[in-house]
Amino acid sequence: MIKTKLCDMLGIKYPIIQAGMGPFGTNNLSIAAANAGVLGLVSSSGLAGSFVMGEEVYQGFIEGIADPEDDADAALRKMYDYVLKNTHESGGIFGVNVMVSAELAGLAEDIIDTTVAVREKNSEMKDRLKVIVTSAGNPKPWVDRIRSSEGLKWFHVVPSVKGARKCQEVGVDGIVASGHEGGFHAAWEPLHSMVLVPAVIDAIPDIPVIGAGGFCDGRTLVSALALGAVGVQMGTRFLSTQESDFVHIWKDNVVKAGDRSTVIARGVVGPARYIITPAATRLAELTVENCPGLFLGKPDDPFSGGSEIEELISKEIEGWIAAYKGDEEEALTPGGEVAQRIGDMPYVKELVEGIMKEAEETLANLQKYR
Repeated sequence: MIKTKLCDMLGIKYPIIQAGMGPFGTNNLSIAAANAGVLGLVSSSGLAGSFVMGEEVYQGFIEGIADPEDDADAALRKMYDYVLKNTHESGGIFGVNVMVSAELAGLAEDIIDTTVAVREKNSEMKDRLKVIVTSAGNPKPWVDRIRSSEGLKWFHVVPSVKGARKCQEVGVDGIVASGHEGGFHAAWEPLHSMVLVPAVIDAIPDIPVIGAGGFCDGRTLVSALALGAVGVQMGTRFLSTQESDFVHIWKDNVVKAGDRSTVIARGVVGPARYIITPAATRLAELTVENCPGLFLGKPDDPFSGGSEIEELISKEIEGWIAAYKGDEEEALTPGGEVAQRIGDMPYVKELVEGIMKEAEETLANLQKYR
């Protein structure tokens, strides 16, 4: 059986992380992932996204978990209780993703503080809510908050060696090196996994690195291990599963995606990768017209008050709402380039076991080259 340092660090069976995706939740997906022996991430960005999209979406997000009148703090606490209860029998390990970009700093503070608080009040929660994965910002401002919780592992997502060095400075436990081919939030510079992952490993050899962006099966898992990573994080592949909380139009768009099926446009926190739909094509065209620096690796200022950026962000949120309502013409459904390699919607346990079986077979087949 393939076992890496990631398995030992977290107490998981397989070296795979289910990404904490938004703007919809991953409550049930994280349960299925943890029960299948990988790290399941609860989506705090899904919590934020549901608030942004309005009361109808928020109530759908927390249905069966929290009460309609609950604020974000109360809802998050109940989400953790829900995941803990439904992974009790397997002893599955789970965590939470937290976007720490400037636009979301206030919410990030609340989410981290709540996570720390719930771990301290429940010994089982402390044992199994084991990881916080921050992304989309500088890790340095978050050191004291995260490190206040004993035993909480801290991973940070980076798109560059420069970002990895910041992680090294603050002493994170793991680095998720996320290539430009990944879904939804993409880096300003188009650096892909085949270059990024080994570059980060070479630059920061003392911190375990997890590959993200383009990973979806046993062969790509083995490729990450060959590059020196301790495992992979997968978003788009887990999004399109039976237990995924995402709306069906979103999952269906991933399954139906073909060759060259994604496009980059301006999203809420910078560049975003979408499955090509009529709305995604229009958003990309508007981005070319109003935010051309995105395609030149030139970050813009979301607080500049520029009406062009505000319009693009508003259209993205409208696209999420359209997806929730099943409007194929107006829906925006982010996803990674790897969508073209996904053609089914399995149960999570079936997916994970299939990935590991293929990984073992791939390693065995490689022996013929020795």
